[in-house]
Amino acid sequence: MTASGAPEDYSPNAEGYTLAIVATRWNARIVDMMRERARDTARELGAKADEYLVDGAMELPVVTQACARRYDAVVALGCVIRGKTAHFEVVCDSVTSGLTRVSLDEGTPVGNGVLTVEDEDQAYERSGGEDAKEDRGALAVRAALSAAVELGKVRALHERD
Repeated sequence: MTASGAPEDYSPNAEGYTLAIVATRWNARIVDMMRERARDTARELGAKADEYLVDGAMELPVVTQACARRYDAVVALGCVIRGKTAHFEVVCDSVTSGLTRVSLDEGTPVGNGVLTVEDEDQAYERSGGEDAKEDRGALAVRAALSAAVELGKVRALHERD
């Protein structure tokens, strides 16, 4: 966990933007805190947010892609905790690659709020819960909506030409 180099707190004006929050049911105690913080942050920034739930992290990219075709931005939330097998690496790599591909293929910002941690304590410290050190759900929303606002500016230039 590092906040070194993180941008200062900022609030993009996302009034009128739409956001899909796609979250996993696995590790619900952690992910539900992140979902709450994501919803609150979207509301604070002026975006309308809808939520979709999937079973596990591997299902995030396909639902995120469907949402990326219909929303201005998408946030994927989940929590993958290392076990004693290679499954952790496979899941983390697949999900990260999938979410990146969705964003590039669809031209829609995707905030990656999937925690990849060693244990539940580490996950809690990043969940945005009371006394947590980080708030990855809120950060993922800010990142996705900020990129959507900037893309809106770029696309407006194209419309003028």
